[in-house]
Amino acid sequence: MTTELLPMPGMRSEVADSWRRSAAAGVAPDRVEAPVTVVESDLAALREAHPLSRVFPLLDDVLGQAVRECDAVMAIGDADGQLLWVCGSSAVLREAEKIGFVAGSNWDERLAGTNAPGLALATGQPSTITRAEHFRSSVRRWSCAAMPIHDPSTTQLLGVLDVTGGDQVAVPQTLAMLRTAARLAEAELARERVLPTLPERTGAGLRMHIEALGRSDALVTVDDGRGRPKTVRLSPRHSEILVLLASAPAGLTGDELSILLYDQDEPASSTLRAELNRLRSLLGDQLLASRPYRLTGSVTADWVAADAQLAAGDVRGAVRCYRGPVLPRSTAPGVERIRGDLAAGLRQALVHSGQADLMAAWTRSAWGRDDYEMWDAQRRAIGTSSPLLPLIDGQLARLDAELA
Repeated sequence: MTTELLPMPGMRSEVADSWRRSAAAGVAPDRVEAPVTVVESDLAALREAHPLSRVFPLLDDVLGQAVRECDAVMAIGDADGQLLWVCGSSAVLREAEKIGFVAGSNWDERLAGTNAPGLALATGQPSTITRAEHFRSSVRRWSCAAMPIHDPSTTQLLGVLDVTGGDQVAVPQTLAMLRTAARLAEAELARERVLPTLPERTGAGLRMHIEALGRSDALVTVDDGRGRPKTVRLSPRHSEILVLLASAPAGLTGDELSILLYDQDEPASSTLRAELNRLRSLLGDQLLASRPYRLTGSVTADWVAADAQLAAGDVRGAVRCYRGPVLPRSTAPGVERIRGDLAAGLRQALVHSGQADLMAAWTRSAWGRDDYEMWDAQRRAIGTSSPLLPLIDGQLARLDAELA
């Protein structure tokens, strides 16, 4: 091995290890461009078949515009290091082409040398590579940060999300932005999956999926099995009824449903019957049975999926599913109990998880930004050398002042 191939003194250990792997794989440090492993004619089919194609528009919306404005590029690669999408302004893309940073090129560190997306894929961890840390000399005018993206169901590595640009990329905020975007993508993939179902009911062939996390009005998708699914946004009251029935597979009598739905001062029986008739007309006669009132067919729901993952000990999976409290504006007693039980269970699991990144997802949210105990647990979890420490201390000081 020549001196040029040896890691530099003072280099971070993970970068030095990557240099050694790159050298052992025969990467030439003077090679200008990364190899193209997918020809342009095959690229469209590869993109379409990849799971990340379903969240590319989301990632481009959340991250793509931001990187365009700071003269950087966003890239999404598969688990083998092949770049499927490279997005940025025309001028920056032209510069990136000079080092082979283009769709279809492969940035596995064994082919392209040490770089952030390659290191993230090799270690399964977020990574940042700055100028001289790159193995190939042609890349040393660039800095990059990358975050792996995993399948929310199997935790299998799906690919990598990368931002490449100048020195402005080599800051902690870039990784924080990438982490948020990757989590959003994983949450969206989880939402699209067939989620854990409630016990099977009558109405064979009928499927219903309900979304109520973080929504004041539930979104219900009904599939009759004949390729004609329909999605309906319900009123707040119909949303409450559907959440209560979905959480009671055996059904509820009219009196039970009234107690869970209405405050004591509200009218019950006649109003409830009218609301149920309207809901039946929206969903169809086959989906809402009576005596007792119950949903038929196969029912899935986002809060049920989050609760199931939490019960199985999959805190990370539960966090990915949890998009907010169940019907946050509802004052129906039964909904308040469902909402409170899930939020409390998830919150306690997070506090005791020791996983700072999951706690950060909670404290960045509207429902968790004032959670003193979570901020304090996050502070203990990150250690004393984390760049996030001043931010967390600032939030704790804010809450101390407000509570005082």
